[in-house]
Amino acid sequence: MTQPAVNTSPKTWDEVKTTTCYMCACRCGIRVHLKDGRVTYIDGNPDHPVNKGVICGKGAAGIMQHYSPARLSKPLLRVGERGAGEFKEIEWDEALGLATEWLAKVRAEDPKKLAFFTGRDQSQGLTGWWATQFGTPNYAAHGGFCSVNMAAAGLYTFGGAFWEFGEPDWKHTKYFLLFGVAEDHGSNPIKKGLGQLKARGAKIVSINPIRTGYSAIADEWIGIRPGTDGLFVGALIHELLTAQKIDGDYVLRYTNSPWLIIENPGHADDGLFARTPQGSALVWDSHSNSPMPALSPDAAPKLMGRFKLPDGRRVVTAFTLIAERFLDAEWAPEKVSGRCGVPVETIKRIAAELARTAFEEEIALDVPWTDHLGRYHEKMVGRPVSMHAMRGISAHANGFQTCRTIHLLQILLGTIDVPGGFRYKAPFPKPAPPGVKPAGKPGQVKPNTPLPGPPLGFVTAPEDLLVDGQGTPQRLDKAFSWDAPLAAHGMMHMVITNAAKKDPYGIDVLFMYMANMSWNSAMNVPDTIRYLTQKEPDGSYTIPKIIYSDAYASEMVHYADLILPDTTYLERWDCISLLDRPISEADGPADSIRQPVVEPERDVRPFQTVLLDLGTRLGLPGMTRTDGSPRYPGGYPDYIVNHERAPGIGPLAGFRGPNGRAQGRGTPNPEQLKHYIDNGCHWFYELPEHMKYYRHVNWAYLDWATFFGFIGKPEPVIHQLYCEPLQKFRLSAQGHGKVVAPEQHRQRIASHFDPIPFWYPPFEGEMVSEEEFPMHAVTQRPMAMYHAWGSQNAWLRQILSRNWLYMAREMAAKLKVADGDWVTVTSHHGEIKAQAKLMDGVNPETVWTWNAIGKRSGTWGLDPGSDESKKGFLLNHLISELLPEREGGYRYSNSDPVTGQAAWYDLRVRVARAADQEQVSEPQFATINPLARAE
Repeated sequence: MTQPAVNTSPKTWDEVKTTTCYMCACRCGIRVHLKDGRVTYIDGNPDHPVNKGVICGKGAAGIMQHYSPARLSKPLLRVGERGAGEFKEIEWDEALGLATEWLAKVRAEDPKKLAFFTGRDQSQGLTGWWATQFGTPNYAAHGGFCSVNMAAAGLYTFGGAFWEFGEPDWKHTKYFLLFGVAEDHGSNPIKKGLGQLKARGAKIVSINPIRTGYSAIADEWIGIRPGTDGLFVGALIHELLTAQKIDGDYVLRYTNSPWLIIENPGHADDGLFARTPQGSALVWDSHSNSPMPALSPDAAPKLMGRFKLPDGRRVVTAFTLIAERFLDAEWAPEKVSGRCGVPVETIKRIAAELARTAFEEEIALDVPWTDHLGRYHEKMVGRPVSMHAMRGISAHANGFQTCRTIHLLQILLGTIDVPGGFRYKAPFPKPAPPGVKPAGKPGQVKPNTPLPGPPLGFVTAPEDLLVDGQGTPQRLDKAFSWDAPLAAHGMMHMVITNAAKKDPYGIDVLFMYMANMSWNSAMNVPDTIRYLTQKEPDGSYTIPKIIYSDAYASEMVHYADLILPDTTYLERWDCISLLDRPISEADGPADSIRQPVVEPERDVRPFQTVLLDLGTRLGLPGMTRTDGSPRYPGGYPDYIVNHERAPGIGPLAGFRGPNGRAQGRGTPNPEQLKHYIDNGCHWFYELPEHMKYYRHVNWAYLDWATFFGFIGKPEPVIHQLYCEPLQKFRLSAQGHGKVVAPEQHRQRIASHFDPIPFWYPPFEGEMVSEEEFPMHAVTQRPMAMYHAWGSQNAWLRQILSRNWLYMAREMAAKLKVADGDWVTVTSHHGEIKAQAKLMDGVNPETVWTWNAIGKRSGTWGLDPGSDESKKGFLLNHLISELLPEREGGYRYSNSDPVTGQAAWYDLRVRVARAADQEQVSEPQFATINPLARAE
């Protein structure tokens, strides 16, 4: 009997549109399949440069994100107490009128009384510019509690960085080190890259306290103790220097290692570079046995040695100081092994493997190129060792110096932007550091006046700080102050705390976008909720007005006064810009757009368009014509096409000029968005072969990058192994310079602003009893979730709807904890109850969990009794946003002292089997009145 024919692949769509995914930070290209105007299926765009057709579980589940019942559907005005979830629906005219009224008053009286902070959005080029036009210095995005240690350490060292600023040379790498890399960021490109390495037989080594995801498929897993990566890397450097296995030619030519440093202890020039009267750094020329400008084509610099300048000053090469530090016995594997938990033999073997791969398996591409000094090279020679690091390094109070130590290791091996090494992604490399300074000094914040520059930037000396004559911070979060001088991404995690404490001052309006600061983005949830609801003696809220925009009913929505509902990513225009968080590939620059593939059926508006509308209503110069009419009447897509940051340079680099043929620089093209749509919503320019490597010193590339607007002048980006800006701060702590560190900050500055990378213990571990809190506690993000967004997704919840506390079997046995037992986890700041799961692949002194899975009951459109609420939990309840008091009562933020990066992963705890084995996590917060569910 014949079987009936069954169509196993029925066509479920009548239209396909391309756009850009928003389910994580990859920004992959996707194809959205629609039937009768509804989304039925999402797959990867095979022509997109980022993912080339690959799609992950998150991306495919975007359909459930779009149709989530947690979507907001109309502007809301609070009518009850904050946190009660009591709102009334209002019309957009009323909502925008209220927002304009509140904001206009602030701008007319004191613009810094607006704190404008955005979460994990990808339009920071617009939001930062809006803050500048408004005139407030109190702006930042989420990087301050996510990645600023990585970004700052890289940008101050070699003009690039890990994370989204570069990637391994997947095609040529033979040895790959991953440090603290979780699976939620860069997932598709990294997965594709790891597949290439596996296929070619390259070795993958993962250094991470936890063996999941990428670590699970690594050839070798090193279960390091949290916060000690810098010790491990320093020991590798010690071994390489001892064996004299470094790329001396690379270090001599492309770094500041041969630059001369003044040795004059106790004086104002100690530790600074010796320079010509014109400001050029000096090296010691081996031919003439005298100082010469560092970038002189005729110089033959000495890498090691101490010398005497003609004026009598004593100088030493930067490399001499670096070598003296890391050749010290304190960095020997035998010294660091016990502290970082890595065997001596493993450290020595990894160092030997790095050296063997770099120097015995070098790669030489037959591609001629010319360097910045006009020297012709017949080949592009590379060391096939690459590295990548992420939040496991960044989220510690020693993360900046640890990341700098990793970069030192890379550069000593000669592996930055060479074949087989770590490669820049456009618009990087930038000058190290970039030349943009933060605005907001005393006298720069004026009523009804834009700032003279952007709120965020790169400080290179104490004179750049945003402090007054007494050293008082001028920003609410204390970024760019003595608390965190190099806080290039701001310190969003301190905004609510400081606003409630009115330290350094109070604010009138808190305006946030996609920042779930009352839950998983708060360093400590109970304290943050208390601050958001704190009242003055007269009954008014300490933070008077809170405006919030989001597409979904997150925990933060319930603490706002005015809700401006955003669209989903499938309902709006977006710009993934080279001026913002780029999607470039190592082979060339790229950008992309999102187009609305469906129209919203709710009364919602894209936040970017709302922001431009508010700018017009407020009369912000960049958004308003001289007659008061809107400069961008078409909203955000109008801005994307017609806005220019410099002549010919706008948010999108592709299809510029009157005919759409110009790339990088060109007049606005009215048909630009159509060109992008016709090209699959993306643009990519592949660099010619002679410009793909050595871009920091490649003359052809530097000249091209200047035209494209990536850099101001075609000058080399010399790697700064010795970071002079840090030494300037140390001198200020000694009482030298135009701006001197206040007495209370001097010891902290002097201790941590070392111009040569070093390691120090994370602060919390040093400030609490190790005997009382013997274990480390960290979080990771699962591959199937991206921050808090995923837990509302009906498909992704089937993969993970609650989290557990994972711990090593051997430790659990000592604590008499069985698999599935409920345990208490106690820190110096709080206590939680969670369910334990035992595993093998974890550092025995570490417990961990998946972050952002736990939800507050009544939020995100979930049933109040859902597993996310009743069994899920956050480690955030255990973390304090402030460190314990120091002498004199001053409390620093729980952050890296250099950048202000939130130190999420420094948490120390003790674990015990709970007396109460009820199947409910603790603490349990009161159920919030759920908002109306979207259909």
